[in-house]
Amino acid sequence: MSDKLTLTAQVRTEFGKGYARRIRAAAGIPAVIYGHGEEPKHVVLPGHETMMALKHPNALLTIDIDGDKQLAVAKDVQRHPIKPIIVHVDLLTVKKGEKITVDVPVHLEGEVAPGAIHVLENATLQVLAEATALPESFVVSIEGLEEGAKITAADVELPKGVELAVDGELLVVHVTVPRGAAEDEAAEDEAEEAAAAAEGDEA
Repeated sequence: MSDKLTLTAQVRTEFGKGYARRIRAAAGIPAVIYGHGEEPKHVVLPGHETMMALKHPNALLTIDIDGDKQLAVAKDVQRHPIKPIIVHVDLLTVKKGEKITVDVPVHLEGEVAPGAIHVLENATLQVLAEATALPESFVVSIEGLEEGAKITAADVELPKGVELAVDGELLVVHVTVPRGAAEDEAAEDEAEEAAAAAEGDEA
């Protein structure tokens, strides 16, 4: 489940690309906090602490703005295309007991049957969950699955109180055999059949 972390934010009074660059140069991250019909708040988050907190998917954050604390989750995290830094964060304010829609990563465990491969069609699942108890990930076992096996959203085990926000028929994983391998196997079968037929003719 998500971690509750406190980040001390400073109110932004200036805007523009130049100011945003100065914020990042000073190890800060520009952010916007919105939700519950209130006016968006433009703030600066502490860079290192924010990056560490957002390593946890759907982390529940406590944002402290001049002593005024509010719960929030990251709805959009913009990362630099090359550098390992966050350039902007959109935060959604939440309340205890409130349910929100979030995307949860799918993690696979196990190995499929020999000769087969798995294809992860959807790396996340959208669910409706209580804001103060958001799942970090869903673990799906593919151990021993053979060609043709499929796992849909409805097959994924969800924690109590968590509901799917997508069609249960949404394909998450399917198992197949690489085309080249299948052709090689078919060729081997044909060769074995031909050899067996030849032995029968000789007899």
